[in-house]
Amino acid sequence: MFRQSFIFLPSVSYAKESAIWRQGITDWNEFITSSKVKGFSRTTKEQADEKIRQVKRLFYNDEIKLLAEVLPNKEHWRLYDDYKSEAVFLDVETEGEYGNITVVGLFDGENTKTFVRGINMDRKTIQQEIAKYKLLITYNGSSFDLPVIKRFFQLNPIVPHIDLRGVCSRIRLTGGLKSIEKQLGIKRPESIKYVNGNDAAELWHCWKATGDRDFLDMLVTYNEEDIVNLKPIADLAIKKLWEKVRHVNY
Repeated sequence: MFRQSFIFLPSVSYAKESAIWRQGITDWNEFITSSKVKGFSRTTKEQADEKIRQVKRLFYNDEIKLLAEVLPNKEHWRLYDDYKSEAVFLDVETEGEYGNITVVGLFDGENTKTFVRGINMDRKTIQQEIAKYKLLITYNGSSFDLPVIKRFFQLNPIVPHIDLRGVCSRIRLTGGLKSIEKQLGIKRPESIKYVNGNDAAELWHCWKATGDRDFLDMLVTYNEEDIVNLKPIADLAIKKLWEKVRHVNY
């Protein structure tokens, strides 16, 4: 996916990228070895060749943070196929809309980790955990999770970020996370089927007021479903978006 992308080249729009593909040039090596590429003068072709060589070096040296800087933020999803085994899915719960964080959940595709305020959650731990990964994946994290983390922990994660809300909207999957799950047929356990973000905040308040562990357990289960369900959404939505970008004639 990423090695077939040319959107990072100077002055290459979606339409121009599509025009490159229609010439039968489907990856970086084919571009470089082509004597001519329609839409590029001799000078701009040489400049593009050098840019591709630079990006190839970053890619093969595993410099993902620099690769992310090469791509526009909304195109970070193109890195997913190559780095999904080293990605982490993140979701936070708060005391209310943009309130203080109560729970941070992380899912690496196989295992979940849950950090609860007052038990095992602190700035250093969250920073170290996120830094273990090469991609950070959220749903609506650009507008919610990351700003809340930045404010609460005074921490700005430097791991390249994919916000699935933007990916989904580009393939006409719209709404909140629960709505996306329903559209894709992803089901939650009956015990938390109808729990929403406001309920999650209330579960925290009940746990703090009563000390009844059942409230906390339900909150943690709710958060785990949030992060675990992000992976099938990412797998499907990113594949569909690539198909759309790759095959639509602009």
